[in-house]
Amino acid sequence: MPASRDRTGPPDPGGRYGLLLVVLVSTYLLSAFSNGMFAVDLQIALFAAVLVLALRTSPMPGRRLALLTGATVAGSAAALGAALTGTAAGEGAAELWKALMLLVTAVLLVRRVLAKPTVTIQSIYGALSAYLVIGLMFAAGYAAMDHLTTAAFFANNQPATTQTFQYFSFTTLTTLGYGDFTAAGNAGRAVAVLEALTGQVFLATLVARLVAAYRTPARENEPAPARRAPPRTIRHGTPAIRRRTPPRSTRRPAPLPPDRRTAHHDDG
Repeated sequence: MPASRDRTGPPDPGGRYGLLLVVLVSTYLLSAFSNGMFAVDLQIALFAAVLVLALRTSPMPGRRLALLTGATVAGSAAALGAALTGTAAGEGAAELWKALMLLVTAVLLVRRVLAKPTVTIQSIYGALSAYLVIGLMFAAGYAAMDHLTTAAFFANNQPATTQTFQYFSFTTLTTLGYGDFTAAGNAGRAVAVLEALTGQVFLATLVARLVAAYRTPARENEPAPARRAPPRTIRHGTPAIRRRTPPRSTRRPAPLPPDRRTAHHDDG
């Protein structure tokens, strides 16, 4: 029986990271090229769908998953109703809800990617999705600050719209800093610095680590190189001591002197 059938519980749903990345890119493009309030309100539903997809990829019990999914739907409906009021407080509350949903989504994605034992293409998709989620989260936070405060967020009376907030957020996250949009207040500047630090740490640690450890399926199935046989070792222990007999001398005896030869013959 294969090892995968012996496991209990649902299979690994990590393949949905590609779909999650497509939804995030579509959401960004929709808000970037649309100027109507319909696109702004539609973001709430799209971000709720992103959070639901992130929840389904997390290995949590079914009861907790159903509870969080229900809370996401209910909160999104309340935020949509607040945004439709057209008041600054209602729009600010809706932006705060979007930022909260994206924050939970980013945490779930990063935890799930780091928990995978091997780095696959789905891990790369998950890390890129988390990077986009962070940029959209800070954009929603900037918009909430603009709606809930009386002072203008951008300096030099620059327009504060969903498009400009996302543009400012991603240029800050990637530390490009074009300078055409800058935060006017101290609170906005502090949050922008926090976003720049988050982007640098995210790219330098998580994404770089995943790309360095990534192995294509062909390399995963490649057989390991054959190991050389280890050299033969000498037996350990006390070797037997052998007596060495001195070699026999091959030298002939020296001849006797003449007087000793005569004496030798006389004795015979």
